[in-house]
Amino acid sequence: MQETEQIAECLDALGNPTRLDLFRLLVRAGGEGRTVGQIQEALAIPASTLSHHLKLLELVGLVSRGKQGTTHMVSANIPKMDELVLFLTKECCADRPESDHKGHWHKD
Repeated sequence: MQETEQIAECLDALGNPTRLDLFRLLVRAGGEGRTVGQIQEALAIPASTLSHHLKLLELVGLVSRGKQGTTHMVSANIPKMDELVLFLTKECCADRPESDHKGHWHKD
Protein backbone atom coordinates (compact mmCIF):
# COMPACT_ATOMS: atom_id res chain seq x y z
CA MET A 1 0.00 0.00 0.00
CA GLN A 2 2.88 2.37 0.68
CA GLU A 3 3.92 2.26 -3.00
CA THR A 4 0.39 3.21 -4.02
CA GLU A 5 0.40 6.16 -1.61
CA GLN A 6 3.74 7.42 -2.96
CA ILE A 7 2.54 7.11 -6.55
CA ALA A 8 -0.67 8.95 -5.64
CA GLU A 9 1.38 11.79 -4.12
CA CYS A 10 3.42 12.07 -7.33
CA LEU A 11 0.32 12.07 -9.51
CA ASP A 12 -1.29 14.67 -7.25
CA ALA A 13 1.78 16.89 -7.60
CA LEU A 14 1.70 16.49 -11.38
CA GLY A 15 -2.04 17.26 -11.42
CA ASN A 16 -1.31 20.98 -11.50
CA PRO A 17 -0.76 22.34 -15.04
CA THR A 18 2.21 24.52 -14.04
CA ARG A 19 3.95 21.66 -12.23
CA LEU A 20 3.26 19.32 -15.13
CA ASP A 21 4.77 21.83 -17.58
CA LEU A 22 7.72 22.30 -15.24
CA PHE A 23 8.34 18.56 -14.92
CA ARG A 24 8.07 18.01 -18.68
CA LEU A 25 10.56 20.84 -19.26
CA LEU A 26 13.00 19.13 -16.92
CA VAL A 27 12.42 15.71 -18.47
CA ARG A 28 13.25 17.17 -21.89
CA ALA A 29 16.48 18.58 -20.43
CA GLY A 30 17.65 15.15 -19.29
CA GLY A 31 20.11 14.59 -16.49
CA GLU A 32 21.74 18.01 -16.79
CA GLY A 33 18.54 19.77 -15.86
CA ARG A 34 17.99 23.49 -16.17
CA THR A 35 18.93 26.55 -14.19
CA VAL A 36 16.25 28.15 -12.09
CA GLY A 37 16.46 31.22 -14.34
CA GLN A 38 15.94 29.12 -17.49
CA ILE A 39 12.90 27.46 -15.94
CA GLN A 40 11.43 30.76 -14.81
CA GLU A 41 11.93 32.25 -18.27
CA ALA A 42 10.46 29.24 -20.07
CA LEU A 43 7.37 29.11 -17.85
CA ALA A 44 7.01 32.90 -17.50
CA ILE A 45 6.14 32.71 -13.81
CA PRO A 46 7.35 34.73 -10.80
CA ALA A 47 10.25 33.36 -8.77
CA SER A 48 8.06 32.83 -5.71
CA THR A 49 5.57 30.77 -7.74
CA LEU A 50 8.37 28.68 -9.24
CA SER A 51 9.85 28.10 -5.79
CA HIS A 52 6.49 26.88 -4.50
CA HIS A 53 6.04 24.41 -7.37
CA LEU A 54 9.64 23.17 -7.19
CA LYS A 55 9.30 22.55 -3.47
CA LEU A 56 6.25 20.37 -4.01
CA LEU A 57 7.88 18.36 -6.81
CA GLU A 58 11.00 17.96 -4.71
CA LEU A 59 8.96 16.83 -1.71
CA VAL A 60 7.50 13.88 -3.67
CA GLY A 61 10.89 13.05 -5.18
CA LEU A 62 10.22 14.00 -8.80
CA VAL A 63 12.93 16.69 -8.98
CA SER A 64 16.19 17.46 -7.26
CA ARG A 65 18.02 20.72 -6.80
CA GLY A 66 21.72 21.37 -6.60
CA LYS A 67 24.40 23.93 -7.33
CA GLN A 68 27.05 24.11 -9.99
CA GLY A 69 29.28 26.80 -8.64
CA THR A 70 26.91 29.66 -7.88
CA THR A 71 24.21 28.48 -10.30
CA HIS A 72 21.12 26.76 -8.91
CA MET A 73 20.24 23.72 -11.02
CA VAL A 74 17.09 21.62 -11.08
CA SER A 75 16.73 18.21 -12.70
CA ALA A 76 14.01 15.63 -13.10
CA ASN A 77 14.40 12.39 -11.19
CA ILE A 78 14.20 10.14 -14.26
CA PRO A 79 14.27 6.84 -12.29
CA LYS A 80 11.31 8.09 -10.22
CA MET A 81 9.46 9.02 -13.41
CA ASP A 82 10.19 5.55 -14.83
CA GLU A 83 8.85 4.00 -11.60
CA LEU A 84 5.67 6.04 -11.93
CA VAL A 85 5.12 5.06 -15.56
CA LEU A 86 5.86 1.39 -14.83
CA PHE A 87 3.38 1.40 -11.96
CA LEU A 88 0.68 2.72 -14.28
CA THR A 89 1.39 0.28 -17.11
CA LYS A 90 2.81 -2.93 -15.63
CA GLU A 91 -0.53 -4.67 -15.30
CA CYS A 92 -2.04 -3.44 -18.52
CA CYS A 93 -4.55 -5.93 -19.86
CA ALA A 94 -3.73 -8.43 -17.06
CA ASP A 95 -7.40 -9.31 -16.55
CA ARG A 96 -8.19 -9.82 -20.22
CA PRO A 97 -8.25 -13.37 -21.60
CA GLU A 98 -4.87 -14.32 -23.10
CA SER A 99 -6.39 -14.77 -26.57
CA ASP A 100 -7.71 -11.22 -26.33
CA HIS A 101 -4.28 -9.57 -25.89
CA LYS A 102 -3.42 -7.57 -28.98
CA GLY A 103 -0.89 -5.22 -27.41
CA HIS A 104 -0.79 -2.91 -24.46
CA TRP A 105 -2.84 -0.12 -25.92
CA HIS A 106 -5.43 -2.09 -27.85
CA LYS A 107 -8.81 -0.42 -28.08
CA ASP A 108 -12.00 -2.41 -28.55
